[in-house]
Amino acid sequence: MKKASFRFLSLTALSLLMAACGDRKPREEMNLGEQMDFTITGMEPGSGIAETSRKALAAYDNLEGWEIHESSTAGMLIALDQATKRKEPVIITGWAPHFIFETYDIKFLEDPKNVLGDAEDIHTMARLGLKEDKPEAYAFLENFNWTVEDMQAVMVDAIDVEFEEASETWIEENRDMVESWTEGIDHVDGESFNLVSFPWDTERASSHVVEAVLEELGYKVTTTNVDPAIMFKALAAGETDATVAVWLPTTQAPLIKEYAGQLDDLGVNLHGTQVGYIVPAYMDIDSIEDLPAYVEE
Repeated sequence: MKKASFRFLSLTALSLLMAACGDRKPREEMNLGEQMDFTITGMEPGSGIAETSRKALAAYDNLEGWEIHESSTAGMLIALDQATKRKEPVIITGWAPHFIFETYDIKFLEDPKNVLGDAEDIHTMARLGLKEDKPEAYAFLENFNWTVEDMQAVMVDAIDVEFEEASETWIEENRDMVESWTEGIDHVDGESFNLVSFPWDTERASSHVVEAVLEELGYKVTTTNVDPAIMFKALAAGETDATVAVWLPTTQAPLIKEYAGQLDDLGVNLHGTQVGYIVPAYMDIDSIEDLPAYVEE
């Protein structure tokens, strides 16, 4: 099993984790919720996952009084890493594909009320008019389609090297697939292309692969990572060309509704993503409904 190495450290996240682990009474007398201070470790407040995760708190009666600490992706990873090293309970909001499923023995909690949504797809979307303006890039983006295993392979390699290198390695090892995306597409001569995404490792993987293939086709590519809300706004305004990072039908549904008719959906580029509450496998619970209700101190 590969050991994760984190490039970013959140002192705030570490302080929160240590505070949450401070026992107010002997640990053996504390229930699971008390051991975690009735806190779920989340990620960036602006993400679709943060919005969806909060809905679960309201939907499940046993989660009344629980809180989600919205930290950052780095903070969430630190909380998971520290807890698993100590074999302590922890709940994070997370998603798959992700390298953590290759690094840690973890599982999604079942969601009987389906608040967090079923397995999702990732869509490719473009600004209106891209098909006419840059038909070669549009044709490639229509063809781009890979699997959870492909994406996760890039993410695992990127634990130890930069995403650019991990993506280039994946492309060379999967040349037949890449050629199926670009077959019959003419090359261009240095035409610019603006790709937009957001800084989840899943999207880093797909965006770097797409960027590298577009450059093989002769484009000069600029990739910008922004908050999802800004990404949709830029696409709708025609300020950027395309993204391969739209999670549907749940995670980014509110943004799709807001910009209905202002984007060109090129279809699914990856099937089978999932969002939810994640716990280490050593925790003896399987469902959100297994979490103990909040109790006053």
